[in-house]
Amino acid sequence: MPFKPADNPKCPKCGKSVYAAEERVAGGYKFHKSCFKCGMCGKMLDSTNVTEHEAELFCKNCHARKYGPKGYGFGGGAGCLSMDTGAHLQGDDIVVNRAPLLAKAIAKAPDGQGCPRCGGYVYAAEQMLARGRAFHKTCFKCGECNKGLDSVNVTEGPDRDIYCKVCYGKKFGPKGYGYGQGGGTLQSDCFAVSDQAPKTTVADTASIKAKPGQGCPRCGGVVFAAEEVLAKGRQWHRKCFKCRDCTKTLDSINACDGPDGDVYCKTCYGKKWGPHGYGFACGSGFLQTDGLTEDEISQSRPFYNPDTTSIKAPPGQGCPRCGGMVFAAEQQLAKGTMWHKKCFNCAECHRPLDSVLACDGPDREIHCRACYGKLFGPKGFGFGHRPTLVCADGTAPAVHDPRPNSGPKAAPGQGCKRCGYVTLLKMLINNFKVF
Repeated sequence: MPFKPADNPKCPKCGKSVYAAEERVAGGYKFHKSCFKCGMCGKMLDSTNVTEHEAELFCKNCHARKYGPKGYGFGGGAGCLSMDTGAHLQGDDIVVNRAPLLAKAIAKAPDGQGCPRCGGYVYAAEQMLARGRAFHKTCFKCGECNKGLDSVNVTEGPDRDIYCKVCYGKKFGPKGYGYGQGGGTLQSDCFAVSDQAPKTTVADTASIKAKPGQGCPRCGGVVFAAEEVLAKGRQWHRKCFKCRDCTKTLDSINACDGPDGDVYCKTCYGKKWGPHGYGFACGSGFLQTDGLTEDEISQSRPFYNPDTTSIKAPPGQGCPRCGGMVFAAEQQLAKGTMWHKKCFNCAECHRPLDSVLACDGPDREIHCRACYGKLFGPKGFGFGHRPTLVCADGTAPAVHDPRPNSGPKAAPGQGCKRCGYVTLLKMLINNFKVF
């Protein structure tokens, strides 16, 4: 069987076979290394500057001049304005593709799932979102002037179409004297030829009544989000959110919720619901009695009993002095027990105490230091809180050195068991016998 060589790919430029050692690939075609150059200027190409068009190779500049946009303002890919008419491209050796340019067929999507403008499928690489719908990038333009839009200047109209801001203002914006309709000029519309300015109308939201208990507490109308003011969990109109008595406009700082379910300013709230009588300003900065008698003031004043001893605690858990319940705001601690602040005083002289002055006595009471010393401190000659001992005959008693290693030792069995000297108690008894 005769040998049959393998078919090698042909170079599109010279038509000869291309072997692996000399091949250059571009656009799916294999070229010779010597044929891998621009078809117009003959410049040698590489993978960074090659441009393929229908099996023809061009550098980027020549490809832009031949196939790029032309006319005033386009540089033809050369980085400058070009008035080139393309006369050097009219030769017979240039292959020109004369196939008619046909619009690409876009696959139609089911109703409501494609582009709202053309109805075709929208893929992630070209989608533009507006109003939760996906548009083609080429279809994302104004419905009036066909201006290309982006996420900054797009405006969604009530007819479910998209517009630029100027066209949206002209079509859906307010009209009349003083409004420019988004075009940057004053527009009087139907009053353009008239000297009379149109009448402005203000919609009264109070006329749109809401269901009972759901509208504005002042007027009963429906409260919309643009004019909503909240107070005490209820919605008010902005124009209705004012003081009930003086009709002063309120805000979140100076508004006071009254017990009657209405709102007041701080001054009126103080006059109506604050304390009355001599010394109270009622929130107005001056003394205010409103002509009320003491009996009327006492009846309207809520009952308050400051005596916490009336709230008895379980046995052993309350204040040791009065037995009442001790709350955190008034508690004082001593010996592991909680005391009322007003009960935390000396049991003898009733002097108010604190954590420094208080002394816990063995009787489970608290005392000041002076009373504690008088009650439970040592007594006798040389200790305070008792009258000083004096000698009847005027002679000063002998002063004994309290140190244990001085003076005579005691009789056996009568002194200190460790050192043998007379103890202080024995010494005091001997001194008393002398007197």
